[in-house]
Amino acid sequence: MHVFVTGAAGFIGFHLAKRLLEEGNQVFGIDNLNAYYDPQLKADRLDILRKLPGFVFRRLDLVDREGMKAVFAEQTFDAVVHLAAQAGVRYSLENPYAYIDSNITGFMNILEGCRSRRVPHLVFASSSSVYGANTKMPFSVHDNVDHPVSLYAATKKANELMAHTYAHLYGLPCTGLRFFTVYGPWGRPDMALFKFTKAILEDSAIDIYNRGDMERDFTYVDDIIEALVRVMRVIPEPSASWDGLSPDPGTSSAPYRIYNIGGSRPVKLMDFIRVLEDTIGKKARKNLLPLQKGDVVATWADARDLESAVGFTPRIPVEEGIGRFIRWYRDYYRV
Repeated sequence: MHVFVTGAAGFIGFHLAKRLLEEGNQVFGIDNLNAYYDPQLKADRLDILRKLPGFVFRRLDLVDREGMKAVFAEQTFDAVVHLAAQAGVRYSLENPYAYIDSNITGFMNILEGCRSRRVPHLVFASSSSVYGANTKMPFSVHDNVDHPVSLYAATKKANELMAHTYAHLYGLPCTGLRFFTVYGPWGRPDMALFKFTKAILEDSAIDIYNRGDMERDFTYVDDIIEALVRVMRVIPEPSASWDGLSPDPGTSSAPYRIYNIGGSRPVKLMDFIRVLEDTIGKKARKNLLPLQKGDVVATWADARDLESAVGFTPRIPVEEGIGRFIRWYRDYYRV
């Protein structure tokens, strides 16, 4: 396959591109290599990808309309996997326009490119954050998600709506994937596991919000990639059972689907930290703080639709995943 991967220098984009290339596919990757977190980490990921046959990279921002048009004019893709975005719930409180530019305007350029070239399948990253104020657990793709609690979440919900519109109007097959707290080697430095590890090893205090009374459905990156690769090959079709009198948010009369990708095993934050402490062999100094604006107390994925569609649900437990991450961190930073 010839696959267009946006955000190829990012955490998930890097792992996906590497997997696809190792399986003999061709990957055309773009990334704007911004400084939201350490650009050196992105450069080092790219160095690995450039050594693999079949990889072509172009530094490009999603909001560059003409640059994006040129990519789709020059290339023919079997699938587009859109992973580039301005990430982070908390940063959206500080710099909201970055989310409108990248996550709304940028996604519009992806949709238009896919429409104009009749791309066989667009797979795009959504987020568990779209569940917002929902407290019914586990989170199901068949539940309404109209109450986001951060601008980041609102832009991801908007992406789902925009993709559905293009699936309906133009027959563009679209699959949205709601990722649940992804972690693992080459992860993002703004994520909890990365920050906690760095602080513990440097004997600094870790900030624990809501005084530790939180749960997350942590999902190891290899599980995310396995699900992504399988979903790419399952092109959605209109659901014959969809009924406008009782509309199901998870399916559609258009070629459109939404799936949760999570382990369906929520872990208490304090238990997660204890595993991390045991793995590192050192206790954390804890700074207990109130819940932050835009944050949610718990996430828990109902991944049955994903398993039904592709025969897979995430499997790697946090004990194993954290161990792999710590080994990578010590090696990469020579700690």
